[in-house]
Amino acid sequence: MKKLNEVIIRIKEKNDLLPKTLAECTGTFWLVLGGCGSAVLSASFPDVGIGLLGVSLAFGLTVLTMAYAVGHISGCHLNPAVSIGLWAEGRFPAKELLPYIISQLIGAAAAAGVLFLIANGKPEFDVSAGFAANGYGTHSPGGYSLFSALLTEIVMTMMFMVVILGATDKRAPKGTAPLAIGLCLTLIHLISIPVTNTSVNPARSTGVALFAGNGAMVQLWLFWFAPIAGAVLGALCYRFIGKNDRTEDKKNDVNREK
Repeated sequence: MKKLNEVIIRIKEKNDLLPKTLAECTGTFWLVLGGCGSAVLSASFPDVGIGLLGVSLAFGLTVLTMAYAVGHISGCHLNPAVSIGLWAEGRFPAKELLPYIISQLIGAAAAAGVLFLIANGKPEFDVSAGFAANGYGTHSPGGYSLFSALLTEIVMTMMFMVVILGATDKRAPKGTAPLAIGLCLTLIHLISIPVTNTSVNPARSTGVALFAGNGAMVQLWLFWFAPIAGAVLGALCYRFIGKNDRTEDKKNDVNREK
């Protein structure tokens, strides 16, 4: 009887996980198609191109819209670094990490493939020109060094994680998290596009690197290491901030009881 109950629990867990992973795959697909698509197709369109500001806003809008669309299903991570950061802060189970990350990578790769097919319809399209890939040194939009890229990605992801954790804290204003997180990602892109083309997301970097060529895969390690390191640092930072807040809340509760 005990074994039967264990089997039933496992089946239920798998059934619960499927919609979550599909939501993560779909959400990451939209993030890469919307964000990288705006960079590849619209950023420098003659006379009416959206430029750096438009690309930054596009990335923010993808997260904002998906947070409302699938946030209640999967949490709308769309990012392996975010999933790991949430796990480090104790808000996400370790057993779901790998399925989430695989789903995010599949969504990112699929979006990059769709974008490649669309962009390839233009006769003068040259994928080696960048394809919204992330990079440092000669592959950095502004020619920034490996150290600058590493520091930028760590700090940007750390602050992104702090905003995510703060905006989704049960004590935060309800219903505003998608807006805060989307605007934060927009700001991050406004700051760091010239340095690395902005990653803060290993899935986003991997998806386009599969098609970009021109050294993108060689430099991909940094856009896994730095965002994950930054996310863990952000989680530790917010754990310290949140711990102070929770301690104060407990003191207030005790005072009210007196």
